Order: sequence, then structure tokens, then C-alpha cells
Amino acid sequence: MTEHVKHTGSCHCGAVRYEVELALDKPVISCNCSICGRSGSLLAFVPAAAFTLTQGEDALRDYQFNHHVIHHVFCTTCGIKPFARGKMPDGSPMVAVNVRCLDDVDLDALTIKKHDGKSV
Repeated sequence: MTEHVKHTGSCHCGAVRYEVELALDKPVISCNCSICGRSGSLLAFVPAAAFTLTQGEDALRDYQFNHHVIHHVFCTTCGIKPFARGKMPDGSPMVAVNVRCLDDVDLDALTIKKHDGKSV
């Protein structure tokens, strides 16, 4: 059974903090595209309504590439990419949370699904 739990997360320096409700009993995505592969992100996708940026909007910088549809944000102080903003296939707003940036999550307990983003 999928259980949505509230988690907190941040960039490395703590300038950017957020809360998110998500189910970590579902697989998280390890993508090998040019940006995810280089940054080592593990991603969980949630509706934008399940995500709250609690501090640091002013510390974020936006980076877009390729089709310019995903807003890859990073902290201007430490450079960490704690989440990205975009749209679900149905057009509704979503957030791709970098699970590595969540507080108190055992990464070894997660199920990881590989996604071949290089081929997309």
C-alpha cells in the first residue's frame, strides 16, 4: 500500500528548504540523461500541491536546456539541485524532488528504477 508521508528537504547549505508529501515505498527514478547523470539525482515526482518551498526562493536559480520544459533549479550558494519544476504528461504542475536532498531518508532502503533519459 502506498503511504504518503511528509518529508523535509534542503540544499547542502540550508538556504533552500522544503516540505513534500510523497510515498517512498514506490520506486524512485535514476535517470542517465545529461543533467541527472552528472548530478546523481534520484527523483520522485509529485503534484505541485504536495510540495511547499518553505525558504529560499530568492536563493534559487533556474536552468533550462533542450526543450526548455523542466525548470532545473539550484542553490546559488552551494550549487545543489534539490528539486525541479515542470508538468505531468496531462499538463498539471509537478515537482521532481531529488530524494538525496530529503532529511532522514535511508537511500539503501529505496527501490530504484533506471530510466534511459539519454535515449529520449
